[in-house]
Amino acid sequence: MTTILDASTTFYLESEMETPVLHRGEQGSVVAFSRTCPGKEEPNDDSAVVVQTPGGGLVLAVADGVGGAPVGYKASAIAVQCLAESLATHGSSDDLRPAILDGIEKANEEILDMGTGAATTICVVEIQNRIARGYQVGDSMAIFVGGRGTVKWKSTSHSPVGYAIESGMLAEEDAMHHDERHIVSNLVGSRFMHIEIGPAITLTPRDTVLVASDGLFDNLHLSEISQLARVGQPLQRMNALIRLASDRMNLTTPDSPGKPDDLAVLLLAP
Repeated sequence: MTTILDASTTFYLESEMETPVLHRGEQGSVVAFSRTCPGKEEPNDDSAVVVQTPGGGLVLAVADGVGGAPVGYKASAIAVQCLAESLATHGSSDDLRPAILDGIEKANEEILDMGTGAATTICVVEIQNRIARGYQVGDSMAIFVGGRGTVKWKSTSHSPVGYAIESGMLAEEDAMHHDERHIVSNLVGSRFMHIEIGPAITLTPRDTVLVASDGLFDNLHLSEISQLARVGQPLQRMNALIRLASDRMNLTTPDSPGKPDDLAVLLLAP
């Protein structure tokens, strides 16, 4: 389900998309895609939102309701809706950080108040005057890729496996097949939630920003994502990522990682 709140805000909630959607804005072209895990009958637990702020900024966010938890799809929807509402409330301020932090904290309160045990991850990227910054809770992640494929920045998955990769204790290849890769140690909907704020990264005209749920990052290697995300027109890039993720989820390449899961991806490209 795709919902346009107004001309500046588009939600992707419980989406079952056949093809990606392209948005054009001041910061570049944003391509959005979301669909349910292959063979899954329950609603898509992934939600996403694209917000064009009055001051010319752009906010991209992906939330992934915890699989197996009650109404995970509602938790992820609350997360992106609270974020969009907070951005709207803060008006045209050039400083988006307070609105983003307030939105995530409000979502945490609302999900806890549900009393169902629901929870979600969220990854947010703001772009203002070609300066990008990420915010994260959980294992939905963001990556900034240079025109030649260099990873300028990536967020860290809030999970035992993610921290092991970041510390150098675990190789990415081994992590893709790790028995505990599904465990997440920080969630919206937890009394112990914390928000990680990334550094301010200056984007050049050829840089690509990608925000996605673990349905992408658990199925594609970082090198594959950085290569596919930078080559071709924006829709071509997204379609290439989707095709490879689908192949992996359907286990068509036995020696490669494969984890069937809901998928949500937002890609900003020139």
